[in-house]
Amino acid sequence: MGWKETAEPVLTRMPAVRRPEGHIPFKRKLTWTAGVLVLYFFLTNVSLYGLAPGATDPFGQFRALLAGQQFSVLQLGIGPIVTASIVLQLLGGADLLGLDTSDPRDQMLYQGLQKVLVVLMIFLTGLPMVFLGGFMAPSQQVAQALGIGSTGVSVLIFVQMAIGAILILFMDEVVSKWGVGSGIGLFIVASISQSLVGGLFYWGGASGQTGFVPTWVGILTGSISNVPPLLTSSGLQYVLFDPTAGLLSLVTTLLIFGIVVYAESVRVEIPLSHAQVKGARGRFPVKLIYASVLPMILVRALQANIQFLGRILNSTWAGMPAWVGVYGSSGQPLGGLFYYLAPIQTPGQWMWWTGGAVAAHAPWQVILRVGIDLTFMVIGGAIFAVFWVETADMGPSSTAQQIQSSGMQIPGFRQNVGVIEKVMERYIPQVTVLGGALVGLLAVLANMLGTIGGVSGTGLLLTISITYKLYEEIAEEQLMEMHPIMRQMFGD
Repeated sequence: MGWKETAEPVLTRMPAVRRPEGHIPFKRKLTWTAGVLVLYFFLTNVSLYGLAPGATDPFGQFRALLAGQQFSVLQLGIGPIVTASIVLQLLGGADLLGLDTSDPRDQMLYQGLQKVLVVLMIFLTGLPMVFLGGFMAPSQQVAQALGIGSTGVSVLIFVQMAIGAILILFMDEVVSKWGVGSGIGLFIVASISQSLVGGLFYWGGASGQTGFVPTWVGILTGSISNVPPLLTSSGLQYVLFDPTAGLLSLVTTLLIFGIVVYAESVRVEIPLSHAQVKGARGRFPVKLIYASVLPMILVRALQANIQFLGRILNSTWAGMPAWVGVYGSSGQPLGGLFYYLAPIQTPGQWMWWTGGAVAAHAPWQVILRVGIDLTFMVIGGAIFAVFWVETADMGPSSTAQQIQSSGMQIPGFRQNVGVIEKVMERYIPQVTVLGGALVGLLAVLANMLGTIGGVSGTGLLLTISITYKLYEEIAEEQLMEMHPIMRQMFGD
């Protein structure tokens, strides 16, 4: 008896959102999507009960990418879902699962296995975050008030985080089945958009920090007094590289936006014709970013987990050697292996000639760190893009089967699955690797040059790409609503 037969009674009984029967009107899809989005924003404002003041966020600058809110019930965000997807991608890529996702039974097993892995990742990520490293210390006042001790409060904090992560899982499933687009993509766009809008227009508060537009209004009106003379070297450095007012961050944000939109429109279109209906023609587009930007979530999540492991080791391993990692008071790696594995997040982390903390490192150390980050993202982006294409049934074989089953064929070629697959193999593998590497390169460059609101390069890429695809899907949904006969052709 194989593992599928053994695990089937459990995996097929995992809780799941029921699929809709028949067509869902577009307005109802928008209603479901908007409702889930409102619930997401509500949960990001529900603070963890029992948390002591002065808690630290172990994920740091990866927080927005994980679509969570620090110290809220969505502390884990989409992290467990993404990590579970990495495991399934690796197992599927090595053909260790033996699942055919085109088979309804295997598809159900795959979804059940994913839920089991998500629950497992909630424990593997949440328990160390609460009970190790002192990141999320329990409040002694709450412990005394409830009479359950510090350990009891820590358990209470973990339970809240676990409930939030499970809610994210089912909210994603609701959007995927009843709404528009992907829930994970929707949460990432919502999280990153908050940072972008705040980075542009936030007018300040108790902290005194302002966004790009208010800062420049203050510079031009002279209401900001701590700005150096603009025609001096320090003034030019402020104008170009300042995290809030730097023009380079605005240029980088606009440039990345233009590149991603252009790359989404670059495609190779393979002509198709219907084998039975003469005159019925179509095209199969193979985009430059064929695997989309979503595999970048997997690469960055892998980096986030590596850095999380480093912080856990630093807080629990009293005699950790310096070559493994040296950490500062803020919890950021300053030396050792984990320093070189840490991604570049801001211009100040590699521009050693501008001073700051990076000036404590030799130029070769900074260049080596940049090279490792670039290599990790470019190669990792290409590898995960290949895995993504294969597991999402977008590879040459799956695509050929879909074209054949739809009754279409490539003009000038025999109507045969093997022939169509050979044609697809000329384009899909090469474009997948090239697109994945390009996205990785853009993500690193955006981080190195800086973006509005301090948004990570990967987050900015994801937001633009997901929004673009969401626009395409909304346009397609509206087209189907206007022409019901097309909906009948493609299936309700």
